[in-house]
Parts: sequence; C-alpha cells; structure tokens
Amino acid sequence: MITMGAAAGVALVALGMVLTPGPNMMYLVSRSISQGRRAGMISLGGVAAGFLVYLTLASAGLSVVFATVPALYLTVKLAGAAYLAYLAWQAVRPGGTSVFTYQELPADSTRRLLTMGLMTNLLNPKAAIMYASLIPQFVDPGAGHLMTQGFLLGGVQIAVSLLVNAGIVLAAGSIAVFLAKRPTWLRIQRYVTGTLLGMIAVRLATDRAQPLPVQ
Repeated sequence: MITMGAAAGVALVALGMVLTPGPNMMYLVSRSISQGRRAGMISLGGVAAGFLVYLTLASAGLSVVFATVPALYLTVKLAGAAYLAYLAWQAVRPGGTSVFTYQELPADSTRRLLTMGLMTNLLNPKAAIMYASLIPQFVDPGAGHLMTQGFLLGGVQIAVSLLVNAGIVLAAGSIAVFLAKRPTWLRIQRYVTGTLLGMIAVRLATDRAQPLPVQ
C-alpha cells in the first residue's frame, strides 16, 4: 500500500524531528532524571497516545481543514515556529539550562505521568506540523486508499519516535551525570540544542509548502 521510498522518507523526517530537543524530549528527560526510568517509560506511553490522537485526527480530515482554510494552517505553522524559537532562546540565553540538567521535581502518580505525557505531545507544535503537513506529502494518490496510507505512514513515524525516545529515557540519567561533571560540554549541548531549534523555527516559518489532504 505504501512504497519503501515513502516509508523511508517519513522515517528520516521523524528521526530528524525526534532528535531535535523539544517539549516531548524535555518532559521525558526531566521525569527520567528526577523520578527514574520507569516514570520516563510511563510518560512515553502518554506521548504515544498523543501521537495516536494526531494520527486519527489527520486521517479524519485535519489536513483537509488546513488545505481548505490556508489562513488557519499558516496560523498554526507560525505559532509552532514562534514556540520553537522561544525554546531556542531558553536554551542559549544567559543563565539558560540544558535539557539534561537535574531538577528536583515532586514524584507524580502513574495516571498523572500518562496525562502529562499526553498533554505535552498534544501541545507540541512539532507533532502538529508532522501530521498536518509533512506526512501527507508522502501519500501517493495512485497507490491505493489514502486514509490507509496515512495510518501506515503515521505508524512508521510513531515507531521511530518511540524507539528513539525509549533510548533517551533509558540513557537520560547517565547523560545527566556525564554532563554535570563537564560544564563545558553542558554549555555546548545547550548551544547546539538552541541552534537546531532556531534553524527549524526559521525553516518552518519560511516554508511555502501547503498541506495535502489525506482522504
């Protein structure tokens, strides 16, 4: 139903997005460091549920709405770009902190961890843009049912994101300890993160691509 080229394209885009620090990574890392790997994996379950919500909405016609109302799509895109620019500034500003900086946080229940993971992803502009704009670009009208293609390609994105985020959750504590002993590396990580987020924000704000509806 989907070509290997389309699946590989979505996988590469998903890999680039998940490796760029954003709200999901920040939340998962903070929980993993402060409350342990189990809490991080539970939070990841909430993030996964958020991806499923976006995938369902996109397949049900979210991208159709954006294609029909370009002004709404532009608003969402610019809001996402502004948010990513804000995260970039938070990373590089004087006194800014790294995503891997240890922070003392109160322990949350399983239910709250799942809920916060879900809400963090639902409010994540990168996830919204992924499903509303990027994935539909890989759908081939001549390759079969468009909604089925959308779900399959979305499944590829979810699989890549969960695998990478699971690795980050498991390694977060070790990375935090490593960087805490090396302040210079910690600053470099902040600046690299801020630069990448800033570049994505600029690219998102200036991209002229329009969403293709998945029917």
